[in-house]
Amino acid sequence: MNRGWIALLALGTACARTPAADVAPTGSASAAAAAPGAPASSGATTAAASATASAPSAGSAAPSTSAAAAEPQPPLEGLEFLPEAQVLFRVAACGPSGEVPARFDAAVVSRHCDDLTRAYADYRKGWVDVAEPFIAALRPKDLPRVVVYPFGGGDLVSALTTFPDATEITTISLEPAGDVRPIDKLAPPLLAHELAEHRAHLERLFAKAHSRTDNLEKESKTELPGEIVFDLAALVVHGDEPVSLRYFRIQPDGSLHYVTRADIDAAKRAADRRALFADAELRFRKAGDASAPVQILRHVSFNLDDAHLKADPGLLAYLNARGPKVAAMTKAATHLLWNDHFSTIRGWLSDHTDWMISDSTGFAPRYATAQGFVQDTYGVFHGPCPFGTPDERDSKDLKKLFASEPQRDLPFRYGYPDKDGHAFLVVTRRAPR
Repeated sequence: MNRGWIALLALGTACARTPAADVAPTGSASAAAAAPGAPASSGATTAAASATASAPSAGSAAPSTSAAAAEPQPPLEGLEFLPEAQVLFRVAACGPSGEVPARFDAAVVSRHCDDLTRAYADYRKGWVDVAEPFIAALRPKDLPRVVVYPFGGGDLVSALTTFPDATEITTISLEPAGDVRPIDKLAPPLLAHELAEHRAHLERLFAKAHSRTDNLEKESKTELPGEIVFDLAALVVHGDEPVSLRYFRIQPDGSLHYVTRADIDAAKRAADRRALFADAELRFRKAGDASAPVQILRHVSFNLDDAHLKADPGLLAYLNARGPKVAAMTKAATHLLWNDHFSTIRGWLSDHTDWMISDSTGFAPRYATAQGFVQDTYGVFHGPCPFGTPDERDSKDLKKLFASEPQRDLPFRYGYPDKDGHAFLVVTRRAPR
């Protein structure tokens, strides 16, 4: 592995001047529990705490159970893809549990995991172990445990660093979650290439501490699903393990329809089949602890601009069902929340969020003030990186905000650096009444 990548975490890293590929808007994802007592759909076959290597393949009718579970859990809806996720967890994300399938070259996996394990260790030491306690000291004690992370891609690793006790995490991006089933059909000679592609992608993400749209697009073109691999890698970094993976579609009323065998059989066109695997629900818990609480990530592939939210009301209905208040975060979002074409999601966040952490791509100061928020600044900000098209007035306002606040040191980067490579972040909170 290139040992120089971790140096990019240094606060002096300057931002790129021509990030053309980051101008494209990203999409949307969300995390929430399914109704505990809901009956299984056609083809549904797992328990919520199921996490054994012997779980059935997707579409199997035999339920998967955990011998360590204290009591049976109600079945989840839809097809269960945990067996495929467990293979990806072991082979691509280098999780500590499970066996490498005999069809794959164990030496190839071992070399991949040696490099990736070193990258994980460097990332934990250089970012997670620094950022997590710092953010914990800022987070209110009574913060909602439901998190919404717009423009978040598959960035579960940052979400768990920011909100480790979240029960539900919603990440949102244009990129689809991707079909996990190709791991069962991947030709063994292709394994080394696939693992190298995903390893390089993860190293870039760790180095930059944010997801660039062009990197996510490259990852989406691999045989294995990049968003899912990224999420599984986050579980390894944070000491968790997957217990369920299912796919779903958001209905117009905000409810979820989980993908069934009948849905797959009915999808005749390639585009229809791909659409079935755009939104994914990953359930996970602390590795090796069957009594640990299960946390939920839902990734929704969605364009968050006003036109798409108006045309398809399901996502807003789903977000409304997350509760009257949520915790929120955003970073590396190409300053889309400053843009009037994203006023609907901006309005939803201001209505439902009492506390939000971000880089410069959160609420612009004039909007935050108008909505009754106050903003606390950390680090050094001399102006935004030119990702997207940051508004000149809002850029100046944010610079003035930092100048008006006490200097508070920030020992890590959170999303974009400023235009001169400095680390900074902004906490937006509801003004005391």
